[in-house]
Amino acid sequence: MTGKTKNQLSRRQILSAGAAVAGTAALAACDNQTASNGVAAPAVVTGRRNLRLVTTWPPNFPGIGAMPVRFADRVREATEGALDFRIYAAGELVPALEAFDAVSNGAADAYHGAEYYWQGKSPGFNFFAAVPMGLTAGELSAWIYYMGGQELWDELSAGFSIKPFLCGNTGAQLGGWFKRRIDTLDDLRGLRMRIPGLSGGVMARLGVAPVTLAGGDIFLALQSGTIDATEWIGPWNDMAFGFHRVARYYYWPGFQEGGTGLSLGFNLDVWNSLTPSQQVIVRSACAAENDISLAEYNARNAQSLIVLRQDPNVEILEYPEEIKIAMGGMAGQVVRDAGETNDLTRRIYDSYMQARTTLMEWSVISDDAFLAMRRLNFVY
Repeated sequence: MTGKTKNQLSRRQILSAGAAVAGTAALAACDNQTASNGVAAPAVVTGRRNLRLVTTWPPNFPGIGAMPVRFADRVREATEGALDFRIYAAGELVPALEAFDAVSNGAADAYHGAEYYWQGKSPGFNFFAAVPMGLTAGELSAWIYYMGGQELWDELSAGFSIKPFLCGNTGAQLGGWFKRRIDTLDDLRGLRMRIPGLSGGVMARLGVAPVTLAGGDIFLALQSGTIDATEWIGPWNDMAFGFHRVARYYYWPGFQEGGTGLSLGFNLDVWNSLTPSQQVIVRSACAAENDISLAEYNARNAQSLIVLRQDPNVEILEYPEEIKIAMGGMAGQVVRDAGETNDLTRRIYDSYMQARTTLMEWSVISDDAFLAMRRLNFVY
């Protein structure tokens, strides 16, 4: 998906979000000389920067692939072309899972991806995307923006010369696609499942062999039998990849990702070279995408679920109770272990868990209570 969308913010809207910036004079040098006929010549942008943005997503993929495009469009419009990103899908400049390294070493200027892909660098990165039985989309934003998450994320990423931002969210994800029914814990043992991050560690303790694959590699692996199951995102993107054509059983809930944050990471030197007003615009464009993408995923997943329910070759099933209990119990152990890697991951873990406890107290009597009451079938 390329180009502008009806949801794209105008330049004026983005600039108003950064009201602390005094005008747009610092965005570009403009030629305001008077033409020979006495009429002011049009402003001309100088000092244009072309930046390379690599992603972990397949080219032209709906949803996650559109997020960096919309971000780049907002920044380009708000800076009147002073900042212009060329976007490279997975494999076009570097392989999907090498995006982080490319930005860290300066081969690219920014990336868009999911932080749990970098858990080999530090388990702490998982907390800024999703951890099993962790935060919802709204709760993740609350932690990052208002409860100390951004500061810890900055500290972790600075060790790799990166400045990170939330720049998208897919909302709650589903459990995944399986080629055979999963009725008991024994049915999980021996399965090869594409499931990254700490959630893969949970499934490993339940007897599954977790596999990390970039999105564009999943379908062929599932079709060929290289893997027996996969989780990805939800009905909208899962159908786009065609998983329903090669795996019959679609399980929920998705214990692994209650609201997956996607990130935009800048090379730290590149970030520091931007003007203050450009930095405000980038922050605002990321925050806008965080909100708009979640709305898009909620709408499209709901619509796609209706289509899947009408497919006679698909069974949408809830995980049995014993499996849900086992997943929840193992999740606590795996997440705790990740938090004990070193002093920084311990501080990330402690902050995350404190936020989780605090936010759950509120959600129980707000969102959870409202949804439970709504399920009583009150109608207008």
